[in-house]
Amino acid sequence: MTEETAQKPGSSLVTLAMLALLVGIAGAGYYWSPLLLPKADVTATPLPGCDLHRMACAAVLPGGERIELSISPRPIPLLAPLRLEVVISGLAVRKVEVDFAGETMNMGYNRTELAAAGGGRHVGDASLPVCVSGGMNWVVTVLVETGRQRIAVPYRVAVGY
Repeated sequence: MTEETAQKPGSSLVTLAMLALLVGIAGAGYYWSPLLLPKADVTATPLPGCDLHRMACAAVLPGGERIELSISPRPIPLLAPLRLEVVISGLAVRKVEVDFAGETMNMGYNRTELAAAGGGRHVGDASLPVCVSGGMNWVVTVLVETGRQRIAVPYRVAVGY
């Protein structure tokens, strides 16, 4: 064995420790990914002409069920509290959440669970994280859990431009 191919004492142990750390990180990511990424059994598309800066926007599911999102104040501001309202018709709902994700930049976990307010209404408060560029294209996903399925409605909105 030459001097170049000889391993230093303990280098095998360091290699094994690094491998174990990488496997642990990958395992944790796999375990927590359902909580971080909005997964759904059904994905609906908002109706054409949707502009959350001007109005509530709705999506209609194939069975005629309706999910409508409203964000106020309008236009949607940076660095201000937001009031979220989701109105759902035709579905028995267990939980409603709204997830904010940067379209091209990871802005961290930003999901709000809404409270039932009667008549199919679900309300809550949120705020958008600040982007250093001053503006951000957001994917605002309404997540609705029923007893049998999870429905996602992704809305797109630019804020701060």
